[in-house]
Amino acid sequence: MEIFDIIDESGRPTGKTVDRETAHAEGILHRTAHVWLLRRRGDRTEVLLQKRSRNKDSHPGCYDISSAGHIPAGVDFVPSALRELKEELGVDASAEELVCCGRRRIFHRDVFYGRDFVDNQVSNIYCMWKDIEPEQMTLQKEEVEEVIWMDLELCRELVRTNGIPHCIYMEELDMLPG
Repeated sequence: MEIFDIIDESGRPTGKTVDRETAHAEGILHRTAHVWLLRRRGDRTEVLLQKRSRNKDSHPGCYDISSAGHIPAGVDFVPSALRELKEELGVDASAEELVCCGRRRIFHRDVFYGRDFVDNQVSNIYCMWKDIEPEQMTLQKEEVEEVIWMDLELCRELVRTNGIPHCIYMEELDMLPG
């Protein structure tokens, strides 16, 4: 069972905790870390997208952030971001490689598998320049079905027009350099 810190509006832990299921059922404010992998190809920037496993509790089979995850109780943003990169993609990184792109406040309500799902979170957004091929990654099959590199401008267009199944926020894509 995953346990999260309950946080205030600025992302600071309140000293109380909640389990993942309750946090999403009741919309309790918690933290996540998002990491976008970027690379240069000629004069263009590419972004790595992960396709979420079809067994995920939210947005199954949709394209998403390169790596993202909830922050366990007692852990901070950067260590959690680095752990998720390793777990989901098999990518080792250091804190110095992460570039902070900003912070987002996210609220999203949906229904998955017949149950209410309320995502109420404060997320730190990071990018990392990493020229690595998908076959060099070790994907966590429970979380990630596949990964693809995509031209950043094409990605923005496909997200804007819903040209691919995705759960990516345009606001977050616009935070990325390149």
